[in-house]
Amino acid sequence: MAKASKSPLVSSHCFLSLLMVKSCWLLGFASQKPAITGDSHQSQLEYAHSIRVDGDIILGGLFPVHSRGERGIPCGELKKEKGIHRLEAMLFAIDLINKDPELLPNVTLGARILDTCSRDTHALEQSLTFVQALIERDGSDVRCSNGEPPIFAKPDKVVGVIGASASSVSIMVANILRLFKIPQISYASTAPELSDNTRYDFFSRVVPPDSYQAQAMLDIVTAMGWNYVSTLASEGNYGESGVEAFVQISRESGGVCIAQSLKIPREPRPGEFDKIVLRLLETSNARAVIMFANEDDIRRILDAAKRHNLTGHFLWVGSDSWGSKSSPVVQQERVAEGAVTILPKRASVDAFDRYFKSRSLSNNRRNVWFAEFWEENFGCKLGMHGKRPGSPKKCTGSAGTPVTFNENGDAPGRYDIFQYQINNRSTAEYKVIGHWTNHLFLNMEALQWTTGDSSLPLSVCSMPCRTGERKKVVKGVPCCWHCERCEGYHFQATEFTCELCPYEKRPDKNRTGCQLIPIIKLEWHSPWALLPVFISVLGILATTFVIITFVRYHDTPIVRASGREMSYVLLTGIFLCYIITFPMISAPDLVVCSFRRIFLGLGMCFSNAALLTKTNRIHRIFEQGKKAVTAPRFISPASQLVITFSLISVQLLGVLVWFAADPPHTFVDYGEQRTQDPENARGVLKCDISDLSLICSLGYSILLMVTCTVYAIKTRSVPETFNEAKPIGFTMYTTCIIWLAFIPIFFGTAQSAERMYIQTATLTVSLSLSASVSLGMLYMPKVYIIIFHPEQNVPKRKRSFKAIVTAATMTSKLSQLAAERPNGEVKTELCEGMEASVPSTKTTYVSYTNHAM
Repeated sequence: MAKASKSPLVSSHCFLSLLMVKSCWLLGFASQKPAITGDSHQSQLEYAHSIRVDGDIILGGLFPVHSRGERGIPCGELKKEKGIHRLEAMLFAIDLINKDPELLPNVTLGARILDTCSRDTHALEQSLTFVQALIERDGSDVRCSNGEPPIFAKPDKVVGVIGASASSVSIMVANILRLFKIPQISYASTAPELSDNTRYDFFSRVVPPDSYQAQAMLDIVTAMGWNYVSTLASEGNYGESGVEAFVQISRESGGVCIAQSLKIPREPRPGEFDKIVLRLLETSNARAVIMFANEDDIRRILDAAKRHNLTGHFLWVGSDSWGSKSSPVVQQERVAEGAVTILPKRASVDAFDRYFKSRSLSNNRRNVWFAEFWEENFGCKLGMHGKRPGSPKKCTGSAGTPVTFNENGDAPGRYDIFQYQINNRSTAEYKVIGHWTNHLFLNMEALQWTTGDSSLPLSVCSMPCRTGERKKVVKGVPCCWHCERCEGYHFQATEFTCELCPYEKRPDKNRTGCQLIPIIKLEWHSPWALLPVFISVLGILATTFVIITFVRYHDTPIVRASGREMSYVLLTGIFLCYIITFPMISAPDLVVCSFRRIFLGLGMCFSNAALLTKTNRIHRIFEQGKKAVTAPRFISPASQLVITFSLISVQLLGVLVWFAADPPHTFVDYGEQRTQDPENARGVLKCDISDLSLICSLGYSILLMVTCTVYAIKTRSVPETFNEAKPIGFTMYTTCIIWLAFIPIFFGTAQSAERMYIQTATLTVSLSLSASVSLGMLYMPKVYIIIFHPEQNVPKRKRSFKAIVTAATMTSKLSQLAAERPNGEVKTELCEGMEASVPSTKTTYVSYTNHAM
């Protein structure tokens, strides 16, 4: 008796049992009993390579009893599971139907079962047997040796065909059977094209098409987090259609990319499987391999992977052709470990298990291949065998599951999902890890991989990008990308895009959003503020000391000779130049910004207006003296003040217009310190004083300074004992140098990140230095005499206006002659000129105080 182990394909037995019942009902078998003729000897020869079971109604059967043979040989090794097991399932179902007195009373089912040898061309030749009874034979030109016409044995009339297994075989056979309107029901063919009822209108199947299977496999791949896979198909309808369906569905879903789609030839050459494995290894990141291949090709692929030491690298995802079969993984358990396979949902039929285990050589002579199976299964040679009759029970359906067909003749998609696992005792088995019925249910905790843990292996083209990086997708391969960091002021807006932060913001630490740029201002403790403040404080103290000294010694000759009224105006301007440092450094607000506008150019305007009025007065006096002895107009102190404040009023008027046209306000300048590294970016709180506004505010004062310098040059030859022309000249020359240095420093640092600090410090220090020059050259010598040499602070002899003019004129002539004559000659001419120009009459004196220089 055959001690066959419980087959992993035992559910197909139940399908076949119900298939017999359904096929009889669908075909509408009548209780007609066709006559069977022919001698027994001829029948034995005819059926030597097929199974024939007598009956009133004959059903055809196509099973892959043998594998595909090598080149030139049609059939190869015996296939126990897909061949013998399924074949016996059909015989078992026929027995059950024939024994049931209610199902088909007075009708006996018979069978004609052929071997397809897993090859479509061979199956086509074999299937011609099913249509012989429907083909008229013409024997008119054939005679026997005795001259009589031949008598043809009438072949069995096959009313329906069960099979085949492979889709390519079913398609080939279906094209013949439909011509003779013979119904065909397959138990394993799943190619999607068989659902086309316009081409295969006599074909049905009890298994779902590969379109369902492909969707289930895609759902498995997606659940595993694999988005980069390769496909492998056996050449033929089953493999190619299955892969095509998987590729089409994955393209529509957009979540899975195909790295390679390889095909196993029908007639593989030596080394073909090694080449396929090496090609799969070219895209090493695509570890998952979707397989729509027959079990022979699966076994050879696993063997090739084993030879190349790739155990554990590939993640096999097998279709129902792998299912839960043991033949593809025999002696290749380690390389197949972790494989996830799929199989149409099924249940065990205990009655068939008992039936199959009871088969022996003595009680199963109708199966012409059983002896070969016996030797293959037990590895022995034939001997004497006893009988052990079975006691089959009635099959009541597909284990309680109804068999239904849709409009295309397809069964609904119901699958069990297996994983090939090796437990701690090194025992390999297929373990159910989920199921699929329109939707996937997967027990992730039941998964086990070669690493021995439940962590999911990866099969991705590119690793996930880090936070703050976007995916730059490779053209044509949406699952492959390069990770690019969002640089500069960009943040990661979506998985694939970086966007620019608003102008007042910068990316956060993770570059997943934006945050406000910190706002800064010039702080009092900054080194850029400490130096200007220090200079300003010293200047304010010095100016205050000078003013106090002048007020205290208001009526002394030196103070009176300096022009008290103009001195106080000039000292006020100097004081304002120092004081402007504080609003320039203070935190900007409405008041501070207003003070900046008012006093920024006002201090210089006061100082330069006073000095310009002085130098202009000197110039006019001596120019007038060359023409007449009468004093020029507007040289009195009151006139000087009027002129000075007239000049200052122009500055004040400009400020008022500025206030009216653009009221002062603050703003945050985010461009000044917008560094390449956003971490260092800062917004600068500023008053709304642009560079152009600054030029306009200081421009008028600088114009006064330049004009004053011109007059200082013109009055440079006036004797120093008579006026302040030379100290004023030196003051203006130095001030011009200061402001000439200011311009490139101030505007040359416009692009610097330290712009605010440099420009503020440069401006305030320049103003303070200008004030210091005026204070030091014009007033410090006087204060020194007043404080430390009061004996020199006494009235001087008054000189007439004409004497002053004459002295100045002679000095001018001396300067001109110095360039043309030797020193002796110049002195002689000068003396003679002076003697001739001095009148002998009584000199009229002009008050010194009224014409102070």
